[in-house]
Amino acid sequence: MSARTSRSASAGRRLGHAVIIALASVFLGVFLLLPLASVFVEAFRQGMHAYLVSLQQPEALAAIRLTLLVAAIAVPLNLVFGVAAAWAMTRFEFRGKAALGALIDLPFSVSPVISGLVYVLLFGAQGWFGPWLSTHGVKVIFAVPGLVLATVFITLPFVARELIPLMQAQGSEEEEAARVLGANGWQMFFRVTLPNIRWALLYGVLLCNARAMGEFGAVSVVSGHIRGLTTTMPLEVEMRYNEYDYVGAFAIASLLALLALLTLVVKTFLEWRYSDEIAAHAPGGH
Repeated sequence: MSARTSRSASAGRRLGHAVIIALASVFLGVFLLLPLASVFVEAFRQGMHAYLVSLQQPEALAAIRLTLLVAAIAVPLNLVFGVAAAWAMTRFEFRGKAALGALIDLPFSVSPVISGLVYVLLFGAQGWFGPWLSTHGVKVIFAVPGLVLATVFITLPFVARELIPLMQAQGSEEEEAARVLGANGWQMFFRVTLPNIRWALLYGVLLCNARAMGEFGAVSVVSGHIRGLTTTMPLEVEMRYNEYDYVGAFAIASLLALLALLTLVVKTFLEWRYSDEIAAHAPGGH
């Protein structure tokens, strides 16, 4: 190949790279950054005072507290489930393993609205368990337990799906060595398994938390939209927008966006701060 042909091929590759980068940047700008920026522009359209007043209203504060409460319950539950499911999927062979994997992915393929309707069918006043629950004074639908159940269902795959590929790639040699040296199950988990998966576990928890706070469809069905009692932040945004309180709606939406951006910043910081350690625990790392 002549020098001129080589330079032409190199220039063509650089041009191709530039075009791809430009297209990706335009796509992100139009479909991600522009809508996100518009949320903050609308939130502060009437100034900082109107923004803060909207967030300090009792309904807004109740929605913020409820959103944090639901996430604080749902995320630890999915953390425990995710670790247990990943352990079972990667360390044991059993009948129904493929079915378990499919069930873990089910929330990805089912509409959130349908998942909410399932809980109404089960625990609603006319549902399978509704009359028994009503007799015993237990309220699930149109109450916090229903919101938690719907959120747990929607966020169920995030932790497990972060852990399963990593644990499959890492194998079980270190755990088997620890067992040979006399470690019991808990010692093996906390001293061998957990250090190897902690970064994937943290990423799964961050994603699970972000989705839990932003979930709309499932919690909308089971909440009943009782203002100040069962309305989370996404539901409060919808209700304020329908009431033409645009500043209030976008103020709460901007708070949700800030929480999502904070999750991204924490994830990025941890990747940068502990990049060497993360690489060491990645598949093929040393």
